[in-house]
Amino acid sequence: MSDKELTPVVIELNTLLADYHVYYQKLRSFHWNILGKNFFDLHNKFEELYTTAQTKIDEIAERILTLKYHPISKMSDYLEMSSIEESSPLLTDSEMVEILINDHKLLLAQMKLVIDHANKAGDEGTIDLIGAYIRELEKSSWMLNAWSTKTTAQLNNSMVKS
Repeated sequence: MSDKELTPVVIELNTLLADYHVYYQKLRSFHWNILGKNFFDLHNKFEELYTTAQTKIDEIAERILTLKYHPISKMSDYLEMSSIEESSPLLTDSEMVEILINDHKLLLAQMKLVIDHANKAGDEGTIDLIGAYIRELEKSSWMLNAWSTKTTAQLNNSMVKS
């Protein structure tokens, strides 16, 4: 793969790296600051999510290095590049979950940009890595959505026979 083909991939990977750093720190903050009757469930869930995010941060940076580029590594760069914004720790459990669901949408959109550029470059390694991330994040989003949905809600049952 040529530099001309890889440069857009690396730019989008570095943006994803920035997104994950801001998301990771937000999860740590929410983990520390969660209060209320859902404390145990969300405290554990936020820890699970930030542990997963920490692994992805390392893997994304190593993928950039594998492509023979330097990953960004300054917090100021992360904050400047990321589409994910910092959040106050002084939120309700529902507000925290709603923010994370929105952050997942931003992460998924960035992952799709990475995949698009990796496809154009023929970068199968990046496609494989990010494809797995998409699947995992979609599942986490589904679980957070289920947590925040009223118990009287119904799933689409148009395909279910009576």
